[in-house]
Amino acid sequence: MVMLVGLAMFIAVPAFVPPYFLHLLIQILLWAFIYTAWALMGRFGFVSFGHGAFMGVGAYYEITPWIGIPLGIALSMLLAVVIGYPCFRLKVVGHYFALVTLALSQVVLLSLVAARDVTGGSLGFTQRAVGHSWYALQFPEKSYFYGISIVLWLIGLYVWQRIDHSISREALEAISEDEDAAAAIGIDVLREKLRVTLISAALTALGGAIFAQYMMYLNPETVSGIAVSLQIVFAVIAGGAYSMLGPTVGSLLTLSLTEGLRVWFGTNFIGAANTIYGILLILCIIFMPQGIVGALRGLKLRPSRTKAAAPAE
Repeated sequence: MVMLVGLAMFIAVPAFVPPYFLHLLIQILLWAFIYTAWALMGRFGFVSFGHGAFMGVGAYYEITPWIGIPLGIALSMLLAVVIGYPCFRLKVVGHYFALVTLALSQVVLLSLVAARDVTGGSLGFTQRAVGHSWYALQFPEKSYFYGISIVLWLIGLYVWQRIDHSISREALEAISEDEDAAAAIGIDVLREKLRVTLISAALTALGGAIFAQYMMYLNPETVSGIAVSLQIVFAVIAGGAYSMLGPTVGSLLTLSLTEGLRVWFGTNFIGAANTIYGILLILCIIFMPQGIVGALRGLKLRPSRTKAAAPAE
């Protein structure tokens, strides 16, 4: 009953929340979906800095979103295979895999900048507004995109749950511990790693496409590249990569903090907001390596453990 009441209140948010806060909430939900997509890999130790590439590939299209988005998703999955297959086949793991994916992000960013006739180059471009249109997936009313962002967010949580309760989770955990041992007990390492990479890439591309469709303004620096990849990784780590709601908490924290600092400093002390944001994020990662959700879970378990360990009188 409590969950139903909470869900009803969540759905009714556009009715009583000012447009500015609704705009912020839509972004939090969209980024939470993208962060959850990355965490499908990151939680198993497959640290990718290439998700800025998948997001950028999904964001750019010049035809109706109903065709452009599926094509972007398919292209991002193809890109994931092109990068993932040789890396997994040749056992490029750990820091080396992270560096390969980091290079991928930058390659896609530079490609988007170079294709200025289509993308507007480094200046970006603003999509042509057509008003309320399901064909163009444009809605002046923010309530429509709020509904879309909730659906996307729930899809991300559903995929997380499916993987979490499937045999793939045990296989991926075994692979993250020792690939050779996992292969020795009959786990198809290449297939499992490619599967989770393809799912993660496809969801990231979908999130990038909807984010671009909502913002209406596209710039390669804001939807692709190393900066976006690092943003994704840091936010998930801050929220908690090993919990289903960790990426959502990370999105809530980082976007609220970024927006709060922007409003607070404004045009004064240029760069101070980003500096403070970076310092707080570093402190969070150092002192809460399991993320905020992991730290809260530890505090919840600590009293019960202490009580159980106390000697009987």
